[in-house]
Amino acid sequence: MSAVLKINLSHLTHNYQYLRSKISKNVHFLAVVKAIAYGSDALQIAKHLEFLGVDYLGVAYAEEGVELRKNGITTPILVLHAQPENYSLIIEHNLEPNLYSLRTIKLFDAECAKLNIYNYPVHIKYNSGLNRLGVSIDTIDAIHSLLNCNRIKLASILSHLASSEDLSETEFTQQQIQRFIHFQKVFLKQLSYTPLIHQCNTSGILNFPEAHFSMVRSGIGLYGFGNDSKYDVNLKPIASLTAKISQIQTLQPGESLGYNRNYIATAKTKSATITIGHADGIDRIYGNGKGYVIINHQKAFILGIVCMDIIIVDISKINCKEGDTVIIFNEEYPANSLAEAVGTISYELITGIGPRIKRIISDK
Repeated sequence: MSAVLKINLSHLTHNYQYLRSKISKNVHFLAVVKAIAYGSDALQIAKHLEFLGVDYLGVAYAEEGVELRKNGITTPILVLHAQPENYSLIIEHNLEPNLYSLRTIKLFDAECAKLNIYNYPVHIKYNSGLNRLGVSIDTIDAIHSLLNCNRIKLASILSHLASSEDLSETEFTQQQIQRFIHFQKVFLKQLSYTPLIHQCNTSGILNFPEAHFSMVRSGIGLYGFGNDSKYDVNLKPIASLTAKISQIQTLQPGESLGYNRNYIATAKTKSATITIGHADGIDRIYGNGKGYVIINHQKAFILGIVCMDIIIVDISKINCKEGDTVIIFNEEYPANSLAEAVGTISYELITGIGPRIKRIISDK
């Protein structure tokens, strides 16, 4: 197909250096490359981040980390949502699991006992208020009993902020930070060494420097979005998505277009059929005049329902021809603007870009 996702590694370098400038030199940096590196190319992004010197990489599931290891990535990899059925796989490929409950800690310890492994690096997540994953403070004694068996060794204690991008929720974020600090104090009293400590995501890095601790994590910021217009200007989207015009047609008043006849022309309408659809990540929510593409610096709104392989756009007032390139998003017309037009977020749009879209890696 003719849709292409171009990935600019020089922009990734810029974003990393900008985010790195916001933290102290002694603070570690974990780069999140889960979900195909936010819809781009996990291996090429991980290789470049390794070259840039990140301290950790983060993936959601073990299989993502295994793929990186099989392709030569040696940087420590934290598996953020490690599943017990994959613990042997994690150990086999030298990945580091995030253990988020007493159950998962016991199960991983048991796996290490079965394999006669000692001091395997693990990470323990504390639930400071996101209420998604994490241990509670009343499990500390039980956790230390398992740590004292020396089969697992704590590489880090982590937590996750719920609303660090929303400054109207600053009071809640500060509560989360203080809860995590209290957890650290209680937990570390019984520990003879100091693991890494991290809670900040991209927005936390930018908005809450007091919570940088000894490591920070960034995902969306590395890919060019700061969740706030004042930070977006300092970041560069690393990806641009383009497609082609396959055919141009003219509808007369009363003629319909697309599935279910969802669009019926009320006036003479010129339309262009574009080589991308919901199988490629342009979801149906972009249809019926909500979403758009850019053709010759003008917005061409989507007519009717988004098809699996195709969208059809209104070009009645746009000068273009069959074979022309259209922009779905790029640095000038960023993904967050298109996503916001239909009430969603850049994360959803960029991570949904399908595997059949050709990826082209560039350093400029």
